Amino acid sequence: MSGSETEDWECPLCLEELDVDDRGFFPCECGYQICRFCHNRLSEDYGGRCPACRRLYSEQTPRWKPISPAQVARIKHEKKAKEREKREIESNSRRHLANVRVVQKNLVYVIGLPASLATEEILRSHDYFGQFGRINKIVINRRQNGSSAHHPTVGVYVTYAVKDDATRAINAVDGSMLESRVLRATFGTTKYCSYYLRNIPCQNPGCMYLHEPGEEADSFTKEDLAAK
Repeated sequence: MSGSETEDWECPLCLEELDVDDRGFFPCECGYQICRFCHNRLSEDYGGRCPACRRLYSEQTPRWKPISPAQVARIKHEKKAKEREKREIESNSRRHLANVRVVQKNLVYVIGLPASLATEEILRSHDYFGQFGRINKIVINRRQNGSSAHHPTVGVYVTYAVKDDATRAINAVDGSMLESRVLRATFGTTKYCSYYLRNIPCQNPGCMYLHEPGEEADSFTKEDLAAK
């Protein structure tokens, strides 16, 4: 890269953006500009020759071209604008994920449990879901379809610390009988955190929603799930 004014301030070797100091750094008399990191690598590990003209670098060669306060302000403004544009692009690319649910291999969803067992203490015990492994979280859904007033049942989401424990729980529970009721168990699904969808750091350290892309094979739209 030459020392002329350009909007593309990028080191031609590592392709990283030149910072404010690097933009005034010219290690060779020919004017070919690279960042200081690449200059040090060339000098220490690759014989210290300019990639453009092949002349040897010397300690006396590097020149520093002063950058005016106006240029510094413009550089900072351009950098902020690029970062803002990048966030907007990433945010727009995530909007469709609001309608996506991802199967969680450590999350077990069980339906048909008697309402009399619907306390976290009971469900965490070794007599029930605690026997399969360490549980991170339990959520009880008391508004379960198919539940009657005479035989009320609940649905339960059990999040295990280890995926294999969730698999063992499903294999043991699905199709089993409890108080004359057939239990059904499967992997649960979750959605993307609203902060992640907006490309903003999540402020909730205990958030159980997704903050990174899920596996494509485990991702479904709500319409896909309803059609199953």
